[in-house]
Amino acid sequence: MKVLVIGPGGREHAIVRSLLADPNVSEVHAAPGNAGIGKLVPTYAIDGNDPDAVAALATKLGVDLVVVGPEAPLAAGVSDAVRAAGIPVFGPSKAAAQLEASKAFAKQVMAEAGVPTAMARVASTAEEAADALDTFGAPYVVKDDGLAAGKGVVVTNNRDEALAHAQSCFDAGGSVVIEEFLDGPEVSVFVLCDGRNTVALSPAQDFKRIFDNDEGPNTGGMGAYTPLEWAPEGLVQEVIERVAQPTVNEMAHRGTPFVGVLFVGLALTSRGTRVIEFNVRFGDPETQAVLARLKTPLGALLLAAAKGELDKAEELRWSRDTAVAVVVASENYPDTPRTGDRIRGLKKVDELEGVHVIHAGTKLDEEGKVVSAGGRVLAVVALGTDLVEARERAYDGVELVQLEGGQFRTDIGRKAARGEIKVMAPSTGTLPVTKTKA
Repeated sequence: MKVLVIGPGGREHAIVRSLLADPNVSEVHAAPGNAGIGKLVPTYAIDGNDPDAVAALATKLGVDLVVVGPEAPLAAGVSDAVRAAGIPVFGPSKAAAQLEASKAFAKQVMAEAGVPTAMARVASTAEEAADALDTFGAPYVVKDDGLAAGKGVVVTNNRDEALAHAQSCFDAGGSVVIEEFLDGPEVSVFVLCDGRNTVALSPAQDFKRIFDNDEGPNTGGMGAYTPLEWAPEGLVQEVIERVAQPTVNEMAHRGTPFVGVLFVGLALTSRGTRVIEFNVRFGDPETQAVLARLKTPLGALLLAAAKGELDKAEELRWSRDTAVAVVVASENYPDTPRTGDRIRGLKKVDELEGVHVIHAGTKLDEEGKVVSAGGRVLAVVALGTDLVEARERAYDGVELVQLEGGQFRTDIGRKAARGEIKVMAPSTGTLPVTKTKA
């Protein structure tokens, strides 16, 4: 099987790495890729957001499967163009990608499907925003209705700050979704979908804020770990039965079947499990940790989803290890990241036991040296027998990375390793308890 992976980031590097370990996969190609991906497979300097360009490349290469990584190509209709060319593609259509491209649309689908989520109102004027903020109260949650690369959300106790974010979205010609605040720890669950069937991967937890202790502005994600030993038993079953399957059924009913990854962002609140948001692709950096543990051949799994045959796919198998991913970001990320700096020490990191580097915002300079080319530059991913060992190995690797002005969080997975994460058992709304498989 020949596979073409679309995207330039860490998620795509992790996907490529897993595909190369699949005995069913004979060739992997990537576009546009990055410095790390380019060391593994051929890369092509095309615009990954251009549907015609992607379809033409897939046709030229004669691939059996296209995997679309980021949200922007999906929202642009890349999957539609590839399917029209007669090539199986793992990634939803432009219409189905509205589940991420429009938070208001996602709320409509959740309402129709009976999915438990935060109460919300859509606002397109300052007056509407102010009224919604006062209705729900602090902490205030304001989300850009469109794509924002994981950074279009403001959660604050400052009403003026919340209104200012809403106004910035209005000034850009958009609208906002204002929600009630959801308490409790957050969980990410990736659910593979083939338009009818759903299969959930191992839950993970990521860290959105730039600084330790969840301080500072939101980012695309500064680290993640999996599995979650503290997660309630039956969580995966609950996500499938109450969230993913009803959503897939509703999308099929609308004539826009969902094929790809439904990324379910959850809050385990005192009132039960609630959906924070949907994304329509693998999350970054959770993917780096989740795929590091996946033993089932990834290529065969994604092809089964693309062909509507997930019900025939091999049962998921997982490593017993824990995986931790720690992101190293550029100076001044997430505002105006500094780029073009040399990155050293990567070979030393890869020599550590159970550790590897996943490239994100990297490229090769004129001398063929790896330099930073984005906000989140790379992730150090480590496997360990438990969370304590995996964290120790990951941070040993991070200490070897030399990037001027580089920044990283020191507390990825720390609370969980110390047993400090507690989930308040809700009084109603949960399914019968069954054991969650790691």
